[in-house]
Amino acid sequence: MKYISTRGKVAPIGFIDMFLMGLGEDGGLIVPETIPTVSKQQLEEWAKLSYEDLMFEIFSLFTNNEIPEQDLKTLIKDSYASFTSPNVLPLTTLNDSLYVLELFHGPTFAFKDVALQFMGNLYAYVAKKYNTVINILGATSGDTGASAISSVRGKEGIQICILHPNGKVSRVQELQMTTVQDDNVLNLSVNGTFDDCQQVIKELFADIPFKTKYHLRAINSINFVRILAQSVYYFYAYLQLPKEVRANGVSFSIPTGNFGNIFSGYLAKKMGLPIKQLILATNENNILERFIREGVYKPDEFRSTHSPSMDIQIASNFERYLYYMSGENAQAVSARMEQFKADGQLTFKGAELEKIQLDLTAYSVNNAECLSTIQAYQERYGYLLDPHSACGIAAYEEAGRKEDGVFVSLATAHPAKFDEAIRLIGIKQEFPERIQELFDKPQRQVVTDYEKADIVAQLEGFYRIEQ
Repeated sequence: MKYISTRGKVAPIGFIDMFLMGLGEDGGLIVPETIPTVSKQQLEEWAKLSYEDLMFEIFSLFTNNEIPEQDLKTLIKDSYASFTSPNVLPLTTLNDSLYVLELFHGPTFAFKDVALQFMGNLYAYVAKKYNTVINILGATSGDTGASAISSVRGKEGIQICILHPNGKVSRVQELQMTTVQDDNVLNLSVNGTFDDCQQVIKELFADIPFKTKYHLRAINSINFVRILAQSVYYFYAYLQLPKEVRANGVSFSIPTGNFGNIFSGYLAKKMGLPIKQLILATNENNILERFIREGVYKPDEFRSTHSPSMDIQIASNFERYLYYMSGENAQAVSARMEQFKADGQLTFKGAELEKIQLDLTAYSVNNAECLSTIQAYQERYGYLLDPHSACGIAAYEEAGRKEDGVFVSLATAHPAKFDEAIRLIGIKQEFPERIQELFDKPQRQVVTDYEKADIVAQLEGFYRIEQ
């Protein structure tokens, strides 16, 4: 197994080098040279496995034995030891045709913990084994930052800086990041949007001398390891269904803003998981819905919503999908991304649009529909959804092909993280203790304008650069 770039100018590299590279040095995203396939027989054999053992089997297809078997098993076991559910990710039945996969039982109560707890441990493992400096740089629309910080805080040989849009994340998301007092953590609160933060990150990773000097490593979903780790829970959800229920395949409804969560499902499908429909659920920042429905990929006016983790206009992982949609033609991807840089939009018609619509379904959920879905499911099932998970359910209701059989909708965050929205419909919830205690802790962050030079100055004063 080797890894290449969607733009074709990165020589095939191994698993650890891919992990450390993050963003391709040609500006593209890293993908596996070939995608391994899993047979129906292998799938059924995996049905007996725990979440941790299933992850080991899937990762073993991608790691080239670069991580010794026992080391990989230990990394995985340690990564999920702090999850509060004995099953790691419980599958909840709402009715005969709809299940909810709860991805929020990790330390920061969001689905990002599933990948980032593992990535943090893997970075610590690599730092120690290879005696190298790990300086993590990332941007967040809310959940990634908290989870990434949680995964590496206080760990030797690692420093992490996270950019988040000032005032545009939930109060709990902000506190989960900024109440961390460890000296290896820097929070930059940027006066701008998530897309502004993400653009700076991409520019710095594309600046090879700067990236090399400061040993920059990625923890956002531009890092393929995060995509791979998220693909595991699609297999797990399928295998947790009763055999007679999953016999004809399964469909998923997936809240996503940066295209990473749904691309992980797309990867699982390409590996052989019998997925019938992948619904991309988004909010009023609906660039991805317009891409799938109309074939136009073009940023629009930014809108603040009740689901701030999806308040994104430029989706990082779109390029990975473009690569496969284009028949793994790196030259075509490079041309398209240059066109997007020049024109600010891409258009897909005819056979291309038909292929996109065969792969994906999309539905955009407005603020009112989001809240009404939360209220309806609380009344109908006594099940409280966070606003992002509610977008997934609303998309299932409106765009799901029910005749295809069962659906799993992904619950991406605990509702306590977004109490501002929950209170608007008169629902009072009890916070988990780990969230409640955040409100009494002092904060530590640096507020900065959206100026690349200001951000670079903060990084240069923070990161270690010695070998």
